[in-house]
Amino acid sequence: MAEIKHQDTILSLFNWLGLLLLMFLSGTEARQLFGREERREVAWLTVVGTGIPFALGLIFGSRLIGPALAGPRGNVLSLTIILAVGVAVTSVPVVSKIFLDLKILHTRFARLVLGVAVLEDIVLWLALAIATAVAGSTVLRTRDLAVHLVSTVGFFLLGLTIVPRIIKRASKSRFNIVARHSPVAYVIAVLLLYCVVAGALDISMVFAAFLAGFAVVHKKRKLFADALDAIGKVSFAFFIPIYFAIVGLKLNFSRGWSWGMFAAFLIGSCAIKLVSVAIAGRLGGFRGLDLTNLAVTMNARGGPGIVLASVAFDAGIISATFYTTLVVAAVLTSQMAGAWLDLVLRKGWPLLKQDATLDRISAPTSEPTRDPSSVA
Repeated sequence: MAEIKHQDTILSLFNWLGLLLLMFLSGTEARQLFGREERREVAWLTVVGTGIPFALGLIFGSRLIGPALAGPRGNVLSLTIILAVGVAVTSVPVVSKIFLDLKILHTRFARLVLGVAVLEDIVLWLALAIATAVAGSTVLRTRDLAVHLVSTVGFFLLGLTIVPRIIKRASKSRFNIVARHSPVAYVIAVLLLYCVVAGALDISMVFAAFLAGFAVVHKKRKLFADALDAIGKVSFAFFIPIYFAIVGLKLNFSRGWSWGMFAAFLIGSCAIKLVSVAIAGRLGGFRGLDLTNLAVTMNARGGPGIVLASVAFDAGIISATFYTTLVVAAVLTSQMAGAWLDLVLRKGWPLLKQDATLDRISAPTSEPTRDPSSVA
């Protein structure tokens, strides 16, 4: 028994390291993508394309929640938020990888989708932080809940505004010997510091890791570029694959699976997301195939969908059955997005009709605009 507990501890350690590094690197990507153009289109796609699914989840979630979805610490409010986030979320890492493999990362289409996905992530991670804060009490004590919510929201807002400026000044200080002589150690120290503060405030370290990544990246990602590249290579080669492997081990298709729940969530969430993004795209000035490309791509839930399931399941908010549903839906929607974009490029259809000429002109001459054989 002692040996089994020891092995569980080691697996738990690798699981948390992979999750924290995934969120940390997602935070660095979020910071790097800020400041892009196309503000009008991004605003429509974010407010309408994400806002409608999230709002519908909040409004109707309590009516759809049943005992099969709830975990041991789940309550109506936390479950409703998880359901709303699950319907609205879009994956930055998976979509970025699809764009990279299809060699369309330089296009305006990629900038639009990634810009929206980054804004989504920030808002939805905050919602997930609130869900974990209110979970676990059958009788919610107003004062304790208020303190927890204020500390959670305050930690998140400070981590997006003031603290990154402080980290930037500390990083550039001539007295900061660690940052100058061992950038990797300094970046890891910032990550650990965020996690320690989050632990002291009883806030999930998942969100602390995201904010730490957001804080260490500055203009054009020059300050710690080599250190972040080194951390990214090690993380994606070892720790993050282990995390996803452990996620797979938690799936229980024999006892934790319901075809009815899966079909209802997949069909319902996809329909809401596709229609919402199409409406947002129409308001943003897009037409025809443009709307389909945007909707299918932004329907990919990928990594954030899996992290959502993991955090909610570990917090006891959702059941094993709903956890399995969220993970499988995240994988399938990501596969659908990659397959659709591959088809579009093989057929020679434009990603955005109004920018087809601009995309061809701005594409790097050293590589083709499309190469379906390179898709992973």
